[in-house]
Amino acid sequence: MQKFTVQKRGNLRDFTDEHYPQGSFALSRLLRAGDVRVNGVRVSKNVPLEAGDEVVYYTTAKDEERVFYREIYRDENILVVDKFAGVNSEALAEHLFRACGARFIHRLDRNTCGVMCFALNDEAEKQLLAAFRERRAEKVYRAICFHPFRRKSAVCAAYLVKDERAARVKIFDEPVRGSEKILTEYRVLEDHGEYSLVEIRLHSGKTHQIRAHLAFLGNPVAGDEKYGDEVLNRKYHVKRQILVASSLAFTLQGRLSYLSGRVFSSSFSAALPS
Repeated sequence: MQKFTVQKRGNLRDFTDEHYPQGSFALSRLLRAGDVRVNGVRVSKNVPLEAGDEVVYYTTAKDEERVFYREIYRDENILVVDKFAGVNSEALAEHLFRACGARFIHRLDRNTCGVMCFALNDEAEKQLLAAFRERRAEKVYRAICFHPFRRKSAVCAAYLVKDERAARVKIFDEPVRGSEKILTEYRVLEDHGEYSLVEIRLHSGKTHQIRAHLAFLGNPVAGDEKYGDEVLNRKYHVKRQILVASSLAFTLQGRLSYLSGRVFSSSFSAALPS
């Protein structure tokens, strides 16, 4: 059993995704079994929540043992982990804050797996946030993308507009009202005709940038249900985007300068289901 108190208005599914990874994995089953209670009342569907509500999940020991991240590196200043796909970054951050006081520095999309770092003290938090803000954090991604690329490598500029209501973004060749310029660099590592293994580096970090920009270029990420190719997703039996935050490195100063140049790598690989 796990008990939580709601801090702001929302709904049960979103609250679970943002606060409790094991509960998120098991939520549909828990609801069918009546194993979720809101203010003492069993619920069987996604319900509205208000600040102050109490949510209790009657998860099993097997649910609680389910792994949703692996530790890559830890010292007195930082914690680096491998996040599993299907885990909300905010839920992982909350779990790690409760476990060891880790502070949230950056996020990955829920269905993107790979390297995330967290600060373990005030000075580390300040330095890491500055490194991301000043583009001194080098993030490298790998993905499986559909359709042949016109060029084997490129740095592509475009303009991104957020559509908050639809929870997606739109990409344009030219500036439009409300747009932000983006730069996405890619390199084809393996060309298999209908799909490729691709390395991606971001020179700007915007919501859904990799997925939306590659789809705009005609090379959607395999398994992407929002921007992807539904026909090829079905053909290759992929239901979750094959996108990995494969490595992370920093240029840091002062107390964290000893970490400069060190590369933290994910254990996950980008590959189609066998």
